[in-house]
Amino acid sequence: MSPFKKDRRALNSDPIPVRAGIGLKPQHYQDVLETNPDVGWFEVHTENYMGAGGAPHFFLEKIREKYPLSMHGVGLSLGSAEGVSLDHLKAVKKAVDRYQPALVSEHISWSVANGVYLNDLIPLPYTPETLQLTCDHIEQVQDFLGRQILVENPSTYLLLHASVMEEPEFLNQILARTGCGLLLDVNNVYVSCENHGWDAQTYLAALKPDTVQEIHLAGHSLKTWRGKTLRIDDHGANVSRDVWALYDYTLKLMGPKPSLIEWDSNIPSLMTLQQEAHRADIFLKTHGSRDLQEEHEYVCG
Repeated sequence: MSPFKKDRRALNSDPIPVRAGIGLKPQHYQDVLETNPDVGWFEVHTENYMGAGGAPHFFLEKIREKYPLSMHGVGLSLGSAEGVSLDHLKAVKKAVDRYQPALVSEHISWSVANGVYLNDLIPLPYTPETLQLTCDHIEQVQDFLGRQILVENPSTYLLLHASVMEEPEFLNQILARTGCGLLLDVNNVYVSCENHGWDAQTYLAALKPDTVQEIHLAGHSLKTWRGKTLRIDDHGANVSRDVWALYDYTLKLMGPKPSLIEWDSNIPSLMTLQQEAHRADIFLKTHGSRDLQEEHEYVCG
């Protein structure tokens, strides 16, 4: 049995507050240090801080002194049949040990084939075989890091005929078997459900609230392919009105959770990210205190 099954939450003296955070981008390093923005925390992509030194470490070390930190990976390829790269895992551990983030997360996906890294997070077929494989890799990562990780639900654009279980069931099985936590990406839920004709509220209701430790919010775009409209999870715009509404429903089910504004393309100003985070904070405060209901209704409207 994984040691993380009994105690899911890694002990940390600098926890992520139940507030909105933003993804830290190099364009904003200097502004963050000069203005000390009123955001709860920052999240970085782990792979951007695997080097020995340079500007990324210079700035992150200073920002880390002021703010709680989460590290979000994109390269472990937890669902790959080739297994987790030990070299990559060692580099992740070095970065995690250096910055001691409160949360460490990865994706339920695969991105390596024949030793070649693909620049994408490719979905898995939901089968007993891929379930066991993914669980084995998650336990390997948690044991190597000496801590719990969170895994993120994917955004998908096609369905695999091999799948024999629904996505929420697949996630619940992973969480139960490994003791890892769930990084619930609400935009991904919306994108996948719209693309496949699933009901987003039914999807969310199938998840277990106590497993959710972080929420992601992001923008998406619309594309037309073979006469069909697809929603693409490109993190390149404001959170949409429909995703804010689904976030509101998520908080009703799950309770307030640390929530991140992701914006990875068409990077806006730091002020724009702060405004999105402030909007998320209003939702979080409303679900923790009914005294803010009027302000919440204004934001929803």
